Amino acid sequence: MIKPITRTALSMALVCALASPSVIGAEKPAKATAQTKLDLYLTATEAWQMMQEQQDAILVDVRDPVEIKFTGFATPTQIHVPWMVADSNGWSAKRSSWAMVKNPDFEAQLSNRLAALKAKPGTPIIVMCRSGSTRSAPAVNLLADQGYTNVWTVVDGFEGGKLKQGDSKGVRAQNGWRNSGLPWSYKIDQAVAWQPNS
Repeated sequence: MIKPITRTALSMALVCALASPSVIGAEKPAKATAQTKLDLYLTATEAWQMMQEQQDAILVDVRDPVEIKFTGFATPTQIHVPWMVADSNGWSAKRSSWAMVKNPDFEAQLSNRLAALKAKPGTPIIVMCRSGSTRSAPAVNLLADQGYTNVWTVVDGFEGGKLKQGDSKGVRAQNGWRNSGLPWSYKIDQAVAWQPNS
């Protein structure tokens, strides 16, 4: 039989555990290009929650500057270094658009920015691209290879998923940072914005 005082203590512990905010994490994406070595996944809303609870968390945006110019920027972003950049001299027939090329200085630029913020191997780092697939995941893997152990990818990215029906079918207008009511702006902090030669 549990003594009344022990039962009360257990009840209080359970209430505290249920009431305390915590980041649970999103499910592992089915798409292989969205999976990471660390298997740490967040929705945009969970990323925002983590940033509120862990003041040392660093939000990294790895999108091309042109995307950010026209779609906006999460205001708490502390680092912007694009994984890929648009190549105005190249055309992709497959995509019917300008080609994207890997930023050859990505690793050095991101490492320098993290060092400037005094990031440690266990510092929470949250990486976000447009939709949480082909750019944030490899960036997380690169950081994992450098010894960072607490690096998360935002599975719904900044813009979120595409609508499947209706007049706006194909538009990225569901979930994601911008569509979840989280703080964002078209204005970009110059101190955070990527500079090609920085």
